Amino acid sequence: MDTSELAEAAARRFMQYVTFDTQSDGDSDSYPSTAKQLELLRVLRDELEQLGLADVQMDEHGYVTAALPSNVDEDVPTIAFFAHVDTAREVTGANVKPQRRRYDGGEIPLGDSGSVIRPSESPQLENHVGHDLITTDGTTLLGADDKAGIAEIMAAVEYLHAHPELKHGTVKVAFNPDEEIGKGVIHFPVDTFGAVAAYTVDGSTAGEVQTETFSGAAVRMTIRGRAIHPGWAKGEMVNAIKLASAVIEKLPKDARSPETTEGKEGYVHPVMIGGDSSEVDLRFIARDFENDALDEHVAFLKRIAEEVAATDPRCSIDVTSEISYRNMRDTLDKHPEIADHLDEAVRRTGLEPLRTSIRGGTDGSALTQMGLPTPNIFTGGHDAHSEREWICVEDMGLAAATVVHLAQIWAEQKP
Repeated sequence: MDTSELAEAAARRFMQYVTFDTQSDGDSDSYPSTAKQLELLRVLRDELEQLGLADVQMDEHGYVTAALPSNVDEDVPTIAFFAHVDTAREVTGANVKPQRRRYDGGEIPLGDSGSVIRPSESPQLENHVGHDLITTDGTTLLGADDKAGIAEIMAAVEYLHAHPELKHGTVKVAFNPDEEIGKGVIHFPVDTFGAVAAYTVDGSTAGEVQTETFSGAAVRMTIRGRAIHPGWAKGEMVNAIKLASAVIEKLPKDARSPETTEGKEGYVHPVMIGGDSSEVDLRFIARDFENDALDEHVAFLKRIAEEVAATDPRCSIDVTSEISYRNMRDTLDKHPEIADHLDEAVRRTGLEPLRTSIRGGTDGSALTQMGLPTPNIFTGGHDAHSEREWICVEDMGLAAATVVHLAQIWAEQKP
């Protein structure tokens, strides 16, 4: 298999896909949360039809699905590959200008933006001297999370379709919106999709195989003060903004936060604040690998809210929480062959599989909970959700090759 051919095919598609602004919106009541995601989804639908795949569809939720039919006589389990089109809210995804360059080492200045990719801040960079990298111009994110996954899946199914000598069962693909806001597959028809296992192509470092994610919860505080004209406010006003500040001030400075934790340590993380002196909307995410620890993080935030609300009987803080997804580990442990096949596919690319845990979630978390076991495959992208995001072209080829090998490995299994 020519991984350089796959790399160039994936990179070519990727450079096109990132030009679509597909940022999702967690405050939207529609699905998808932003109509602009549908623009890229329609393009993907049309490209799958042009490739000659079967049963190409785009449903009312924007889910794009297709199938590469089996080319073997035996009854082979159907597998699927997922990737999401939306990008994160932290940095704009509009007017992305991808920059492809040969990396010769050292820091990478990103145009005139003032942003710099530094090896000291992005440790994987030193492993890619002499490789082709794609970066931003420093004013937007890149969108490798997860348009790289889309491009790699497309390159892989195109390669399989063009090489019928490579034997495989039915391979399905699915592209969805709204992963970044935790709603990527909430309407996905798992029961009728027809796959026994799936893989998200939504990871990072080449060779990573991920069968464990954080469990996640969303916590929302509605903080109500007492409004009055500030000129007559003495003894009367209760400022909701100051109450919100008191909540934030009670968060520990050296624990329970993304910036102070690593490995299997969980956290609570304020992600949005809005409002005025009379009412403030304050939102958190909570993350942990263990469900009881996640519940304790949520309870911790509720205790803080109670403490702050108790400082003045004229204010109130209403707290709501919702589980976003659960760790997929326990389910995948019951089906070890799904990850074992992925390990073998990585080995066939020439890499040694590296089992890691995701300090975040993927659509695979929700799909697994819905009954479709779904571990995660690397894409080669790094520093997601920032202007310093980058991806290695050669690693894109390895990710696409992993998808091709997986399709073959499933077909090799004897009943």
